Amino acid sequence: MKSEFSGVSDVRERLDAAGYLPDEAIETVVYLAERLRKPILVEGPAGVGKTELAKAVADARGAELIRLQCYEGLDEAKALYEWNYKKQLLRITHARGGEGSGGEDWEEVEDDLFGEDYLLERPLLRALRSPSEVVLLIDEVDKVDFEFEALLLEILSDFQVTIPELGTVTGTHHPFVVLTSNNTRELSEALKRRCLYLYLDYPTVEREKRIVMSRVPEAPEQLADQLVRIVRSLRQLELKKPPSISETLDWAHTLLELGFDHVDEAVAKSTMNVLLKYQQDVTKATNHLKLPPRPEMN
Repeated sequence: MKSEFSGVSDVRERLDAAGYLPDEAIETVVYLAERLRKPILVEGPAGVGKTELAKAVADARGAELIRLQCYEGLDEAKALYEWNYKKQLLRITHARGGEGSGGEDWEEVEDDLFGEDYLLERPLLRALRSPSEVVLLIDEVDKVDFEFEALLLEILSDFQVTIPELGTVTGTHHPFVVLTSNNTRELSEALKRRCLYLYLDYPTVEREKRIVMSRVPEAPEQLADQLVRIVRSLRQLELKKPPSISETLDWAHTLLELGFDHVDEAVAKSTMNVLLKYQQDVTKATNHLKLPPRPEMN
């Protein structure tokens, strides 16, 4: 499979084939990110397809997806590399005259301890050193601290990193990088400056209907249209957790599994826990919904 996109229309076609339905902004930013060799910073509420975009780009380019899941307290050892201390300890024990061994010169042992055989690659280093095409997903980057952002700046600026024991490691392939953020904190200007910016909001009714029809092809068009309009109305409420696109798809699967081809008030209330995950949201939504009864069949 060819890896590079030939144009914006090629991005659209290949993401669509990967099961991701992009809009014009997504198509353009993905194409420019590849051409300009810049990371994409994708912001927006949870559940709008930020992570799925990286997965779809990897699929469309025939590339390996390497994911760094960010969390509070993430450090260099878990993100970049660390040494296999257990293996090093065994090597030291052997060198000092462990069972079946005669002793070894300590300087030679010390040099050996920090070689490739003892290096544990974590996602960032693995993406830099991969011999093949890679899409690097740095997921929920807003959860890490500013100190960790500084590490990312070196990697995203030059696609290289310095390991004191080994020297400078430069990427063999320029990875396609996607950073996602749920806006839980403001990212640094330095990090934003190195990225192309893409904001993903909840899709329009028409686009979400296309997503449902694509992912749940057995759903009747009338049902798909009705449920996405209901979901859209619920997102207008002040909910603790508005329904995501994946939860819309779960609801569509649920309705089909239960044999419903139409959503009335009773059906909505009985299945609302698929869409909403807090009781206060369920209560607010059921009070909000005023749906017509299911039409009588002739």
